[in-house]
Amino acid sequence: MISNNSPIGFFDSGIGGTSIWKEVIKLLPHENTIYLSDSKNAPYGGKSAKEIITLSKKNTDFLLKENCKLIIVACNTATTNAISFLRATYHIPIIGIEPAIKPASLITKTNNIGVLATKGTLNSALFEKTAHPIRKNIRIQETHGEGLVPLIEAGKLNSEETSALLSLYLGPMVANNIDSLVLGCTHYPYLIPQIREIIGPDIKIIDSGEAVAKQTKAILLKHQILNIEEKHTANHRIYINTKKNALTALLKDIPSRHLKIIEQNF
Repeated sequence: MISNNSPIGFFDSGIGGTSIWKEVIKLLPHENTIYLSDSKNAPYGGKSAKEIITLSKKNTDFLLKENCKLIIVACNTATTNAISFLRATYHIPIIGIEPAIKPASLITKTNNIGVLATKGTLNSALFEKTAHPIRKNIRIQETHGEGLVPLIEAGKLNSEETSALLSLYLGPMVANNIDSLVLGCTHYPYLIPQIREIIGPDIKIIDSGEAVAKQTKAILLKHQILNIEEKHTANHRIYINTKKNALTALLKDIPSRHLKIIEQNF
């Protein structure tokens, strides 16, 4: 039975969606959460739409068995390929993550924005539907960040290989005068320090985390399922179907008292 105290569910192709999870628990500190890191199937970006829908359904079924009151698809590729199916199949609020090209189009002064995302996101019908009207007035430079997700999953955020790939992908965008860079994968915010070194201080970096957190609060209020127990200390469970070393490193800033990371095959 779903109640205000029921958890918010999250899933991603791996550990990157914790960038969204962090924003949500920061804005909504009294909410319990359950996060699925489907790392053994990462990255989703190179899979077919059918495969992505199958994995998204599996993850959603897991979260519903845990009595989640709302589900956040903390993965751009899963959102752009599977969100319509999920919303048509399940009678529960489902929030997705899309590359923030609309906000970027509103702030650009050069009419020139960059998008770093996975192949699965850039090739999706939903991305093209969003991008098509923007292209009339604004140049959108799209780059597939091949190889970045596996490096993040392996805990190699600060490796020479990661820096080399970022330089390869971002260098042409900078040379072509972008003034906004959209991070179209929830893994990529963890690379912002390296990205900033490459693109310099003036190009605006845009990701979806804060906007998703605000949308989550709005949906909880709309459905009257916000946890309003101010004295409640939230509990968080994160399930990962590979070793948890890289995940633990990403979450070292989160107090461990009420966070449980569980290695489990799902």
